[in-house]
Amino acid sequence: MKTNNFAAAILSLSLALGTGAAFAQAAMVNGEVKKIDEAAGKVTLKHGPIKNLGMDEDGMTMVFRVQHPAMLKQVKVGDKVRFEAERATAGITINTIQKSK
Repeated sequence: MKTNNFAAAILSLSLALGTGAAFAQAAMVNGEVKKIDEAAGKVTLKHGPIKNLGMDEDGMTMVFRVQHPAMLKQVKVGDKVRFEAERATAGITINTIQKSK
């Protein structure tokens, strides 16, 4: 009986972790780099909806702070990117950015 409970717990945990990974992937937003300001630690992106921030509009262009200025060295103007943003005390901040394939 204990083995069945243990197996059920492991299955539940694996399903929960799998769902979390799918949700994290869904939080990624498509965008295009329009401007980079390394000195200020900011990037201007044209992007689609950012659901986790309640931004449902298409085709917006916004300036974002980046969590770590070194992130800006990964991209250049014109790059298609995928990113995650969150509300922080300094404003909306990008915590992950990567080139799209």
